[in-house]
Amino acid sequence: MCFHTSQIKKVKTLEKTFKVNITDIALVDYFDKPRYHLNGFTHPNMLVIPQQKPEVLAPAVWGIVPENKTSDEIKPYYKEAVKFGSGLNARTEKAFQHFIYKDSIMEKRCIIPVSGFFEPHEYKGKKYPYHFKNEDESTMALAGLYTVIDTFITFTILTKEASPLFAKIHNKKNRQPLLLDSEQTAQWLATDTSELQVKDVLKFSYPESLLKTYTVSKELFSPKIDSNIASILAPVYYQEFNTLF
Repeated sequence: MCFHTSQIKKVKTLEKTFKVNITDIALVDYFDKPRYHLNGFTHPNMLVIPQQKPEVLAPAVWGIVPENKTSDEIKPYYKEAVKFGSGLNARTEKAFQHFIYKDSIMEKRCIIPVSGFFEPHEYKGKKYPYHFKNEDESTMALAGLYTVIDTFITFTILTKEASPLFAKIHNKKNRQPLLLDSEQTAQWLATDTSELQVKDVLKFSYPESLLKTYTVSKELFSPKIDSNIASILAPVYYQEFNTLF
């Protein structure tokens, strides 16, 4: 699953990469600050590109909430939904059946731009975090779904069955986020994409050769330590299991 991300790119970089503009210039200072570790379970504000307005970068809360809720019910819903993953991830296999996702899959798809994300590798009962990013340091496009609650956007990141690389690393859950290239991103955000085309995008396999991955500090998973610091992206070697990469 994908519960931890990183976003250290400047807003201008995101705007140029995706040919979009942020909805409110007053938000630039906030989103220009590098977030080295975004823990989904804290439901951070992130920038997304919504299908309904694919020309903008809009602030959104990580953790999808049903549209029959009000803004006052968002936080209580997260507490209630924590046993189901707090709405942070959505399985591609359930995109057309799930009671929330099925109302978003055709009209409320989104892209979540990130500089990287983290996945756990389990070895002898312990978790070791791996950081993933593009080999060329370019921004990643994660596919997601969203809802609109009053004036708030809430979103979830789609996950799919793991590729061989991800299965080797995320060896307990065997999942990975749905990563898209520029062509798939355009189709994902288009309003005239057919159901069959959407299902094809859900099966898209991002080339493993474009990715770089390595182990980072286990402090990433510690609730007692502030891991939103630059050093959390630094490689850490674990001799006990001879780091995979």
